[in-house]
Amino acid sequence: MQNESQEKSRCAVVAAVQLSSVTDAEFEASLTELCELAKTLGFKVVHRFMQKRSGFDAAAYLGAGKRQEIREFVNNELDGDGQEAPQNAKPDAKAIDVILVDHEISPSQARNLEKETGCEVMDRTMVILEIFHRNARSPAARAQVEIARLSYMAPRLREMAKLAGPQGRQRSGTGGRGAGESHTELDRRKIRDRIAELQLEIVAMDAERQIQRARRLERRGNASIALVGYTNAGKSTLMRALTGSEVLVANKLFATLDTTVRTLHPESVPRVLVSDTVGFIKNLPHGLVASFKSTLDEALDASLLLHVIDASDPGYERQLEVTNKVLEEIAAQDIPRIRIFNKIDHVGDAAAQAECEAVLKTLYPACIVMSARRPDDVANLHQQIVAFFQQDLVEDELFLPWTAQQLRSQIYANCKVLEERADGEGAFFRILGESDIVKSLRERFEQVR
Repeated sequence: MQNESQEKSRCAVVAAVQLSSVTDAEFEASLTELCELAKTLGFKVVHRFMQKRSGFDAAAYLGAGKRQEIREFVNNELDGDGQEAPQNAKPDAKAIDVILVDHEISPSQARNLEKETGCEVMDRTMVILEIFHRNARSPAARAQVEIARLSYMAPRLREMAKLAGPQGRQRSGTGGRGAGESHTELDRRKIRDRIAELQLEIVAMDAERQIQRARRLERRGNASIALVGYTNAGKSTLMRALTGSEVLVANKLFATLDTTVRTLHPESVPRVLVSDTVGFIKNLPHGLVASFKSTLDEALDASLLLHVIDASDPGYERQLEVTNKVLEEIAAQDIPRIRIFNKIDHVGDAAAQAECEAVLKTLYPACIVMSARRPDDVANLHQQIVAFFQQDLVEDELFLPWTAQQLRSQIYANCKVLEERADGEGAFFRILGESDIVKSLRERFEQVR
């Protein structure tokens, strides 16, 4: 088992350029995030190469000196501090599998950096796409991820053809669409055809999903909430706590990609559906925002958003900004929202937690500061959710004669019974429910008198 684990562990180095417009805090947060993304992919980041520049090198992203430093490190000529490695270090040194770049770089920049360092290069966008590709489960998610990956690869085919050499550039016209059509042109045509095919499949799946959603809303009403927020803020843990469901919980970025819908537990009146959505992240490739709109549609359909924020992250304000921006992009910014600062138990001891909560309550007076792992905190949130959906309910009294007591189950199924009393003719129910449902029950009961 140990050998298998070691085989799966792959080593990577991170390379990043800090532009003059980026603060040290922002730069460090972005690098930390990339290292977490690498962890999700199964990479172990063994070193970080950083460089301050006024702009990216047009040829290979990094400056010539930093590229040489990476090349020497990859070839085990330097240790992590930039010093010459001892003679006996090279045989035991771990091979570097990939260089992770903390920006989206052009195909030519990636090709030149690979040639100069002798190591595979993955930019930030490619890392995120690969995570989505591995973790997508539903047919819709798989199709959407494939479109995003193909769109990313299309402009990079020319650089790949250059690496392949002359033998990979030209193809005979026999069997092709035109004489002398290049492999690159053929591949691009195949990509366009595949994207068009996938888009038709997604349209069909979206239509079916809309039908299923309409049936669900008709059957259970429109009381629904959606968990939104930064990836790894604890949405899945909170989903599990609120619904009692066995959804995946993992300390990884983008552990959840497919939308999960469960019923709020304990059940309330009205019955509330809870949906989890894909996590947001800074510099999320625009193609993925568009391709995952179907999962974010759950947020558009929701009556209430639970905006989950990691209270233990020093950069939580960045999380807020990213989530707010994405919600604006999908026109969900006006949906009622509860801000939930989760993971308060990760802040420190009781005194540190109290201080952090006081600061957050000052900045965001209506927010909830909690831990999804504390039953009392979850119960308090549950109570506030139920109160939100019961604020427009009406209170009324219904009478049900003894001869029609078989209908009492309909009262309990559709309304909250505040009080029940009886006399010689039947039972009286003081109830809380939606006005349309209460009116329908009253008309039905009057018919059986």
